[in-house]
Amino acid sequence: MRRTPDVKAENSSTMKKVTVYTDGACSGNPGPGGWGAILMCGGRKRELYGGETLTTNNRMELRGVIAALSALTEPCSVTLYTDSKYVSDAVNKGWLDSWVKNNWRKKDGAVKNPELWQELLPLLSRHSVNFVWVRGHAENEYNNRCDELAVAQSRKERRE
Repeated sequence: MRRTPDVKAENSSTMKKVTVYTDGACSGNPGPGGWGAILMCGGRKRELYGGETLTTNNRMELRGVIAALSALTEPCSVTLYTDSKYVSDAVNKGWLDSWVKNNWRKKDGAVKNPELWQELLPLLSRHSVNFVWVRGHAENEYNNRCDELAVAQSRKERRE
């Protein structure tokens, strides 16, 4: 699913094109976790990472996406690669729209991590984002690098 920004004056064909890779990791679930993101635009590459002491893998997957999109200083056309079905399916299959419409409830109860999804929503409105699922721990150099960043942060959180 491609989300079109609310910024009416922006035309996605004139927006900067940014490629983003994200990943999250957690040692235990819950446990110490980390996330990593790589943003690429016009031959430039930027790595971001962070972590939390007590968290879950899905929270770290979301944190990576939120951090990457938050780092963009203007509305952009983003192709975002993630190995998280939780994140990519929520957007691509319309689950997120359903959750909003149903006041953060789904058939089997409350949606997990609603505060993070709520943090993500305005970013999806600001940018034109195309989520692409990639197989984790495969031959994808950028996904593997994001995993390295995320795991390093989860180990750091465990030591602190």
